[in-house]
Amino acid sequence: MATLFDPIRVGAIEAPNRIFMAPMTRARGTRNHVPTTIMVEYYSQRASAGLIISEAIGISQQGLGWPYATGLWSADQVAGWRAITDAVHRAEGRIIAQLWHMGRTVHPSFLEGAQPLSASGTTAPGHAHTYAGRQSYVAGRPMRADEVPALLSDFRHATRNALNAGFDGVQIHAANGYLIDEFLRDGTNFRDDAYGGSITNRIRLLREVTEAVADIAGPDRTGVRLSPNGTDQGVRDSNPEPVFVAAAQALSQIGIAHLELREPPMDGSFGAADRPPFAPAIKKAFSGVTILNSDYNFPRAQTALESNDADAVAFGRPFIANPDLPLRLSAGAQLSSDNAELWFTQGAEGYIDYPIRHRKPEELLAR
Repeated sequence: MATLFDPIRVGAIEAPNRIFMAPMTRARGTRNHVPTTIMVEYYSQRASAGLIISEAIGISQQGLGWPYATGLWSADQVAGWRAITDAVHRAEGRIIAQLWHMGRTVHPSFLEGAQPLSASGTTAPGHAHTYAGRQSYVAGRPMRADEVPALLSDFRHATRNALNAGFDGVQIHAANGYLIDEFLRDGTNFRDDAYGGSITNRIRLLREVTEAVADIAGPDRTGVRLSPNGTDQGVRDSNPEPVFVAAAQALSQIGIAHLELREPPMDGSFGAADRPPFAPAIKKAFSGVTILNSDYNFPRAQTALESNDADAVAFGRPFIANPDLPLRLSAGAQLSSDNAELWFTQGAEGYIDYPIRHRKPEELLAR
C-alpha cells in the first residue's frame, strides 16, 4: 500500500515522495514579470517536496494580468527562472513550470486598454488585482478561431523557454476559471464553432494546447491542471463530470505524465465542490499519474492514496509556513501557520522567513 513517503515516477521525473508542492501565486516578481532573488531562496527552501509545481507563469503579456507575477516570454524572465531552477536542483529538488493564460480575468490595464480574450463575451465576477488597486473586471472578447494558432505558438514559445530555464517539465494551467477552463465549461462557452457546443468541441482547445506543449517538452514532461468540480471565478458547467472524464481520456491518449485535479471539499466555502467528488471517475479515465489538490491535511491525503483515489497529493498553503513540509510530516511535527496578509506582498516577510527545522531528505528515505 502506497504512502505519502514512497517514491513515484511521474513520466520522466523520479519523485522521492508523493508530497508535492502545489502552484501558488505569491507576487514576488518585478513589474516586468521577472523573477527576483528572494524567489531563489523561497523555492530552494522547499526542495524536499517530491515535486514542486511552480507558481502560475504567464506565457505572454496578453495572458498575464496579475501584479508582480512572472512570465516566460523574455530573455530576462528565462534568466531569472534559471537561477531558481539551478538552486532547486542544487538542493536535490525537482521543479516544473505551470504555464498560464488568464483569459477574461486579465484587466485591460495590463493590455494597453485592450479587451482580454475569452471563449465568449462574458465577464468574471468581482474585481481584478491591478497595480492601481482592485478594479472591476471587463467583458472578455470571444477569441476568433483564426487566433488559436497564435495562442498555440505562445504556449510552444513558453515551453521552450521553460526548458531553457532548466525546468524539469511543464504543467498547463487549464483550471480555476482561466482561459482554457472558460472553453471547457458551458457556463462561459456559448460558441457555435468548432470550439463550442458539444463536449468534443469544448475540450478541443485543451487538446490542441496540450499537443503543442507535449510536442516541445515531450509527453513524459508534460502535465495538466484541471478544476472539475465547483465554481472558479464564476466559471461553472451544468454537467461537469462527462466533460472532465472526456478531457482526461483525450489527455491520456496524448500520453502526458500527470493530471492534477483541484477538487475542493463540499464544505460550503468559497469555490466549494457543487457535487460529490468525481475525481475517481477521472482517474479511471487517465493512464498517467493523478495528483489531487485542495485543502488536504496529512490523514486525508494518506486516505486518498490508500483508496487509490490519488497517486500523489499537492499541498498548497501548508508549504507557505512549512518549507520542509515532507520532513515535518515524516517526523510527526506540529505545523506552523501562515500569515494570509503577507501572501501577495513583495517583501521577504511571510515569504522566506518561516523557520526550517528539518533539512535532511534522508530522513524521509529512512522511513
